This record gives sequence, structure tokens and C-alpha cells, in this order.
Amino acid sequence: MREQKEQSVKWWQREWTETTKGAITKTFFPKIEDRLKFRINVTPNFTAILTGHGNIEAYLHKYKIIDDPTCPCRKGPQTVQHIIFDCPLLEKEREKPKAVVARTEN
Repeated sequence: MREQKEQSVKWWQREWTETTKGAITKTFFPKIEDRLKFRINVTPNFTAILTGHGNIEAYLHKYKIIDDPTCPCRKGPQTVQHIIFDCPLLEKEREKPKAVVARTEN
């Protein structure tokens, strides 16, 4: 059974590496084996960030659903990268995972 699982993960990794889709998701989880170690509570917001699809201004603008991709903070387009790293409106929320990582590293 264990050998089957290992073969499946190897096959999955090969497919994941070769596909041209999922570029944003691959930045978070480049290795299938590493992703499988995490227990993740999947929510609509988590899925939108992980995939780059959903209620994100740049995504909605790309498909001409809205006219302006600018983030509500007015500091540039609302992209996944902006939300995670730059948006001043989300600074407080960014501190929570940083604190968890800091505790884990110590």
C-alpha cells in the first residue's frame, strides 16, 4: 500500500511539474509531497488567493467584469501578491501568520 502511495505522489508531482496551469498555486506548493504534509482548512478566500481566481480586482478586471483593477487601498492593482505582501489595509492580518512562523522557528 505504501509503495502505491509513493508511486501516486511521484506521478502527481510529474504531472504538476509539467502542466502550464496553476502558476500561482505552484508558487505556494511546488512539491506535492510537501503540500500533503499540511492540513488545510479550505475556504472561499483561501481558494481565491491560492488560485488567483475569485473576487480579486485584477482577476475581475482581466475578464472585463469591472473597469478598474485598483485595490481599495489605492496603492496599485489588487493582485494576489499585493494582498499577501503589500496592501496596507491587510497589515494587521499579515502579522498573525508571521507570528506563528516566528514561534515555529524558535
